[in-house]
Parts: sequence; C-alpha cells; structure tokens
Amino acid sequence: MDPIPEGPSKSQIKREHLALQQLAERLAAMPRAELERLGLSEATWEALDETARIKDLRARRRHWKRIANLLERDEQEAVRALVEQKAEHERAAAARHHQVEHWRARLIGEGDMALSEFLTLHPQTDRQRLRQLVRAAQRDTERERPDAPRKLFRFLREILAEAVD
Repeated sequence: MDPIPEGPSKSQIKREHLALQQLAERLAAMPRAELERLGLSEATWEALDETARIKDLRARRRHWKRIANLLERDEQEAVRALVEQKAEHERAAAARHHQVEHWRARLIGEGDMALSEFLTLHPQTDRQRLRQLVRAAQRDTERERPDAPRKLFRFLREILAEAVD
C-alpha cells in the first residue's frame, strides 16, 4: 500500500504558479506609484523595471515566470489585494459606462417615454437641456453624425456620476 502524499498535488502547484504569472502580468501593467506601497523586494522591482524592454513574446513569458518566482518570496496578500481592488474599480467603471450607453440608446431610440422615465429616476436633471440634447442626438443619428450623441453621452455621464456620489 502506497503512503498518501503530503502537501498539494503537482497540478495544484502548477495552478498556483500560473496564477502568480498572471498576477505578474497585471503588476507590470500598473503604475509604479500604486506598486510602491506593496513593499516588494529589490529583485522584484528590478524584474518589473526590466519588463518594458522585453519585446519577444517567448522571452516575455519566461520573464513572467521569473517575476512569479520572485513574488513567491514576497508578501502576496498585499499584492493580491491591490490587484483585486484595481480590478473591482475597473469593473465598476465598465458598469457605469454601460449604464450611460444604455440610457443614451434608450433616449435616442424611445424618445419621450425613456425621457420621462429618466427624469423620474433623476429629478435633479436639467429637463430642458436634456430634452435639447436628446432631440439633437436623434437628428444627428439620422444624419449619421457623432457630435450630438457624444454630447448627450457626456451629459448623462455627469448626471449618473452625481447620482452615485
């Protein structure tokens, strides 16, 4: 009878190392100012600084493995927390963007019905300005011009950002 092996399996170790490689890629894409509060080792900093000059895809993959090995020696919880915080911020920004896109499309497509619904949800909105922007966006959409829909998007983004704050 074979003894049961102690510790994680080879597959688990490989999955963890692959996760560290992906973490290394995310770290290299982040601004240095955000990374400075992590307390990374000097060797990790040197490897991260070296990333910009590596252009070859195969060399870059090897480089991610090197950074992952260095990260294994560093405190990983702070690094993972920072990356997760940044990812959450990006998801929230994408959700806000989609919400603005949704309202712009509804206001241009549905007109007064969507306008009255938006004004009910956001009563602080300048009704006259919104109505003017919607009409101009509808005209420019028919003419296939992007100016007024862009202005409407910016206005809606401001209104929805104020509603979140």
